[in-house]
Amino acid sequence: MATWFTADLHFGHHNIIKYCDRPFSDVGAMNDALIQGWNGVVAEGDTVWIIGDFALGKIAETLPLVAELHGHKILVAGNHDRCWSGHGQRAEGWTERYLDAGFDRIVQGSTTTDIGGEHVRLCHFPYRGDSHDQDRFQSYRPVDNGEWLLHGHVHEHWAQDGRMINVGVDVTEFRPISIDDVAAVIRTGPAERAT
Repeated sequence: MATWFTADLHFGHHNIIKYCDRPFSDVGAMNDALIQGWNGVVAEGDTVWIIGDFALGKIAETLPLVAELHGHKILVAGNHDRCWSGHGQRAEGWTERYLDAGFDRIVQGSTTTDIGGEHVRLCHFPYRGDSHDQDRFQSYRPVDNGEWLLHGHVHEHWAQDGRMINVGVDVTEFRPISIDDVAAVIRTGPAERAT
């Protein structure tokens, strides 16, 4: 049983193809490629941490795609997930729908795990930086206390910025990244990597 990390799949989101220059002709091709990329590396008994922004578009069509993906799936909710507590009352009832669709657990905010002997924080938002020109969602960002951070939200803007490691599909060849690969990045130390 292995552990994997991913973020920013944006299943069903037509505009993300243009915004992030994803190499897909349409949403159907993107969704198929994301499912194939995931199932090509993740086994049924594995655990996958999705660090935000799983599905958009017509949610009745995109949320059920979680059932097609291998492994035990834990969602650290991001700003585009309907179950994200940052949506306030609009999020009510959505956690149950996400769990019914096939997620094993939903985490709000951030959580921590150990990777290669390091204490690592998981949060959709990086300490700093954004996919837009200004840092949004300031009150939801974790405080930088020196921990390594696995995140999404910045899409193709960087793969690593110091101790922030972007596990979003736009920089991981549209598939989850293994805990061993993350541990190798951490062992190398803080750095700046575009991809």
